[in-house]
Amino acid sequence: MKSYADRRASLITQMQARGGGIAIIPTAPEVMRNRDADYPYRHDSYFYYLSGFTEPEAVIVLVAGEKNQAILFCREKNLEREIWDGFRYGPETARTSFGFDAAYPIEALDTELPKLMANAPALFYALGSSDKLDAQVQRWLQSVRAQARAGITPPTAAYDVHVLLDEMRLTKDAGEIDIMQRSADIAAAAHRRAMRIARPGLREYHLEAEILHEFRNSGSQFPAYGSIVATGANACVLHYRASDAELKDGDLVLIDAGCELDSYASDITRAFPANGKFSGPQKELYEIVLASQYAAIAETRPGKRFMDGHDAAVRVLAQGMLDTGLLDANKVGTLSDVIENRAYSQFYMHRTGHWLGMDVHDVGDYRDASPDGAERPWRTLQAGMVVTVEPGIYVRPAEGVPEQYWNIGIRIEDDALLTADGCHILSAAAPKTVADIEALMKHE
Repeated sequence: MKSYADRRASLITQMQARGGGIAIIPTAPEVMRNRDADYPYRHDSYFYYLSGFTEPEAVIVLVAGEKNQAILFCREKNLEREIWDGFRYGPETARTSFGFDAAYPIEALDTELPKLMANAPALFYALGSSDKLDAQVQRWLQSVRAQARAGITPPTAAYDVHVLLDEMRLTKDAGEIDIMQRSADIAAAAHRRAMRIARPGLREYHLEAEILHEFRNSGSQFPAYGSIVATGANACVLHYRASDAELKDGDLVLIDAGCELDSYASDITRAFPANGKFSGPQKELYEIVLASQYAAIAETRPGKRFMDGHDAAVRVLAQGMLDTGLLDANKVGTLSDVIENRAYSQFYMHRTGHWLGMDVHDVGDYRDASPDGAERPWRTLQAGMVVTVEPGIYVRPAEGVPEQYWNIGIRIEDDALLTADGCHILSAAAPKTVADIEALMKHE
């Protein structure tokens, strides 16, 4: 894995290419959940990407100039607070431990930032991302402008530092890939655990508990997002959260759950029968979704466009909808008509994937630049990128929809690492064929 210092140096090089200046990257604030209780703290991904530092109340400042510098502002040592809240590095120990050139107490921001901004050509920070940061920057700029008669000038240009960091984060190095593979392995084990334990009479929260147990027991620090455990008709709600619905004989269960390991996410979805055996209609739709995923995976390789996989999945799904009668050809026309008019969106209404990394919906532009001002083409995939591949079918009861398919919700999602000659499925350890799922769930 590239060192955090290497990443900081790379960002400084990009800043120098734009004339130099200073970058300001704060970590995330602590957030109160309710009286005297905070939400579990999670650092800002951009901040961590450049530092590896996990304490709250911290800011990175990078100086790109005659003398390049990486500076950390963080909390001071405070033995009394450490009794209550745990260990703090303090500026000096943090400086040596995390490879910064200098470190100051967080309280020194208002004193030091105007000095660093004085005569700096440009300012690099996440424009408009935080009212607090915007107000601080304004205050520091005013302080620099007040020194105009002394010949001191403020930055005259501003750049969104996230735009630069997004491109850096989009392509993963070997160390990041190793962590993401381990994260996917843990999540896949959690899905297998849920399949093995599932049976009619349990409730959605029972499966969620098994998933969370596997995550934490295997070393994951957090779920990567709120786990979706949806049985029966609930599986047709895309962002359903695990609740208390009972698993019933004859229903499918959809689980969308991934974990975060060392700040990197996995994102896996599987659908399986509560009783361990797919019914005829369930199997019919499941095989269509699985075939659409295989078609999308075949298009997930360097040189293809980001949307090529989606287009391939849609073609298979739309044909399957016509074949099963979910869509009436007499009303919607041919396959080409269904795709052109998006008639398939009654049963498939989301995109087939997204970037994956430190955030479950990770950063990075989905379109390439267009030098002539025309509509920007979809991004060309490159080795080192990680995407999800997640087609689905969701059948809500409706007039003209065959009743045997009502309330079936299926999504199959895997994490795909782009390699030199194709892609590697990081989440392959989670069973997804009908035969493999039924074999795993077979209760002796």
